[in-house]
Amino acid sequence: MKQFTIPFTYRSPLISAIKNKRKQQDKMKKDFTPTLLDFGPLQIYLARHFGFCYGVENAIEIAFRTVDENPGKRIFLLSEMIHNPQVNADLLRRGVQFLQDTNGKPIIPFEDLTADDVVIIPAFGTTLAIEEKLNAIGIATEKYNTTCPFVEKVWNRSEQIAAKNYSVVVHGKPTHEETRATFSHAAFGTPTIVVNDMNEAILLGKYISGEKDPSTFAQDFFGRYSEGFDPQRDLERIGVVNQTTMLASDTQAISDYLKQLMITKYELTESNVSDRFADTKDTLCYATNDNQSAMYGLLAQDADLAIVVGGYNSSNTSHLVELCEEKLPTYFINDAEKIISSTEILHFDLHLKKEISTHDFLPMKTPVKILISSGASCPDALVEKLIEKLQGYFDTKVSLDSLQAGFEL
Repeated sequence: MKQFTIPFTYRSPLISAIKNKRKQQDKMKKDFTPTLLDFGPLQIYLARHFGFCYGVENAIEIAFRTVDENPGKRIFLLSEMIHNPQVNADLLRRGVQFLQDTNGKPIIPFEDLTADDVVIIPAFGTTLAIEEKLNAIGIATEKYNTTCPFVEKVWNRSEQIAAKNYSVVVHGKPTHEETRATFSHAAFGTPTIVVNDMNEAILLGKYISGEKDPSTFAQDFFGRYSEGFDPQRDLERIGVVNQTTMLASDTQAISDYLKQLMITKYELTESNVSDRFADTKDTLCYATNDNQSAMYGLLAQDADLAIVVGGYNSSNTSHLVELCEEKLPTYFINDAEKIISSTEILHFDLHLKKEISTHDFLPMKTPVKILISSGASCPDALVEKLIEKLQGYFDTKVSLDSLQAGFEL
């Protein structure tokens, strides 16, 4: 796989040594058991896969190179480069400005842009309407486009099934940048609708089966469907694609559910189900798959708590947190500094949508067993900082340097 040039401050010698050794031992990536970092009274289990993915490193490399190649020019990011506060803060310090927030709300009016300005398209991609608006100003969007190749793969799959007269059902978070972009690209070629979860898929299914009157469709899916979408006409042939960072199990369940509805309604068999339901296969990115599989492997380990590191608005990270919360106390942080002391941690509550403080999060026992993972937009350096911070609260003779040396042998 291509090696990217990104700021060395995002790298971690310890994490690199661990990942390299695991890769040598398991080139086919079949082993999802965690890596044990044994400090004696503290035992950390590190997920087999975590951290920067191909698309994120590609986006970071392009963004920082863009700054270096355009001295004196105004450089804008359409929205956050990736959902990681440290990376976005670094770009802001380099003089890059955001045009929109993550929900698409303008920060700087497009009318203020000129053809001499540089606009970087983030890893999530963007809508066709925004591309057209920037191109009309004279800004070449393709030159500094960091859209993840796996996001583009979803767009291509949507285009393929649109050409065969299927409508597209997008499983994604409706306000997420990637989902908005995927919806735009799919809707250009075929009727398209977004469902956020299984509950919304079941609701959509009631329009497929005829259980619900089409007159209520516009209210039930307000803002989620393409112009002119007719539930009676446009739900006769469908295919499911997804935001690449959703839970694979959720997408599969939604796809299976809608497929079975089509089989039941039209009395299909496996041999002719494609008459009504497109075979889109899995459109999750490889990193999302690997990180989620590694999380299942991590959760097979007996532990006292889990800590997941990443941006609070990161979709793929939040899904890792959801998986952990089903089994044990889980703390979602975006920086090691959120651990205030050995007795207090400041962490993000996915349900309350805010940071909260928890006291006595480390149990009074020996050894304390902690599971650790991070999202695909989280620098490895943040994970090493977390390990170092936790190590400092325990009386251990094992140093990070000696640990790293053991993985480099």
